[in-house]
Amino acid sequence: MIEVVLRAVRVDVGSSTPLLLLEEVGGNRVLPIFIGAPEATAIAYALQGIEAPRPMSHDLLGNVITALGAKLFSVEIVELVDNTFFASLRLLRGAEEISVSARPSDAVALALRVGAPLLVHDDLMNAEGQIYAADDEDDELSEDVDEDSLLADLRSFLDTVNPEDFDQ
Repeated sequence: MIEVVLRAVRVDVGSSTPLLLLEEVGGNRVLPIFIGAPEATAIAYALQGIEAPRPMSHDLLGNVITALGAKLFSVEIVELVDNTFFASLRLLRGAEEISVSARPSDAVALALRVGAPLLVHDDLMNAEGQIYAADDEDDELSEDVDEDSLLADLRSFLDTVNPEDFDQ
């Protein structure tokens, strides 16, 4: 497994779809994963430390895991099947390890909330990872994610998206 960090959340210009960029720690590859707008918003909230008056879905899941006496040990992005990424939540409850299948976007949103590490399977990173060529804008993001810009991009996307766009 390769440890990764969330490099950025962007909106892909061509498709107007949010995109996660997971960068390998100590390396130069990035794994891009397209995600939904609600998940991108949840990730942006986690990055900003925004707490809703009532628990959002990812907060709720973290609370349930804790209430059941477990801990999210790690999130693993494990495979790509028919252009769909799959992830696993690795939970520890006492000496028992529990693996739960999850969408990568939900898994990342949860991991950011509870401070769990993000991992990518070696074969997946070898097959789908892209060499990352940093530019000036990206260098700024690596040091401090511009959450205001991210939220503005997501709000713009949500203002212009139509339900029919998801039937394609």
